[in-house]
Amino acid sequence: MDRRKFIAGTGLAGILATGTAPVVHAQGATIRWRLASSFPKSLETLFGGSEIFAAKVKELSSGKFTISTHAAGELVPAFGVLDAVQQETVECAHTAAYYFFGKDETFAFDCAIPFGLNCRQQNAWMFDGNGLKLTREFYANYNVVNFPLGNSGAQMGGWLRKEVKGLEDLKGLKFRVGGFGGKILEQLGVVPQNLPAGEIYQSLEKGTIDAAEWIGPYDDLKLGLYKVAKNYYYPAFWEGGAQLSLYVNSKAYQSLSNEYKAILDTAANYAHTQVMARYDARNPSALRELVANGVRLHRLPKPVMDAAFKVSQEYYAELSNKNPRWKKIYADFSNFRRDQNLWFRFSEMSFDNFMQSQKL
Repeated sequence: MDRRKFIAGTGLAGILATGTAPVVHAQGATIRWRLASSFPKSLETLFGGSEIFAAKVKELSSGKFTISTHAAGELVPAFGVLDAVQQETVECAHTAAYYFFGKDETFAFDCAIPFGLNCRQQNAWMFDGNGLKLTREFYANYNVVNFPLGNSGAQMGGWLRKEVKGLEDLKGLKFRVGGFGGKILEQLGVVPQNLPAGEIYQSLEKGTIDAAEWIGPYDDLKLGLYKVAKNYYYPAFWEGGAQLSLYVNSKAYQSLSNEYKAILDTAANYAHTQVMARYDARNPSALRELVANGVRLHRLPKPVMDAAFKVSQEYYAELSNKNPRWKKIYADFSNFRRDQNLWFRFSEMSFDNFMQSQKL
């Protein structure tokens, strides 16, 4: 589809940071917005995504469109950013959509679902498939226009005090796991805990939780999780390519001139690429440092993966029977996933398998 035409015709809401009623801005008018992030400033990969975005907006508008960025807790709590954008408290937010699956499981498609798409596949679905169109139709119910803004790539499965050798070791495990993954792990006996980044280390150190996952080596090293748990598992089957999102209030978006709408879209795309690049570039050295600090790497046992896959497919079928919004998007998503995996089996996987078996 013509993405620019779609953007120009899509609704978006908000009020200006000054509190004045939204009006259509003439080209070159000065605008000031506020962005509420779900992430702490200490994680420059995540919070940094919103800073990259805001800087690019300012640059492209010659300083006339400025967006101040605010870490989790400064304006609203980490998990309160959706409500803040919907209710016009702020004009925009940077977050992970699956944090809000409690409102509607459909949110997770804009981030990651267990056994979903990897980073490149998610990009293909959003930008050249029906992903952006379908998710924007869904977000219209919340007065939000969404833009992809970053992706972590495939994530690690988390930090555990004790080894997991089979399904029995999951029973009763208090596991900090973000978003939708907890729903699947719960059916395997795990007790999921949904905590923001800033609370994970303390909870793991005190024993309030038994295990925790965040993203991957670079961020996990910064959070210091290896100091209180030495068993590091992979992969996070619930986050094969977790996409981050920019939320813009629909009224605030519609108040923009076409020039500023184009700037917003361009800046989001630029930041999206930069966040992905940071993770791929920085994770290798961080992983080496973790191993040097005594971290033990473990692949999740195949029986655990098989059981989780089976449970996830059953759960998606159940959701399709009771949630029409989920059903509409999942039908398109699952067909796209099938075709992507057919192609990647011949291209990416065969090349990657060969290269990773070589001594480089």
